[in-house]
Amino acid sequence: MSEPVSKSNFKERALDYLREVETTGEELIITDHGKPVLKLVRYNPDPKTALEALRGSVIRYDDPTEPVGQNWESLR
Repeated sequence: MSEPVSKSNFKERALDYLREVETTGEELIITDHGKPVLKLVRYNPDPKTALEALRGSVIRYDDPTEPVGQNWESLR
């Protein structure tokens, strides 16, 4: 369901869309006059499990205020 759905199309097939989001877990973007206005997602009762996908993805920085990649003083 990567394609957004207009409100009018959602209204006609709401139950089908709800079941699809429930079974696949993919989100659905609903538009109004071509602009995204709503996002339909499957309910997750435990907010910690939503963050599990991010576990281990953060890199540790010993000095987060230190410039990364270049010597910023040389750019003056």
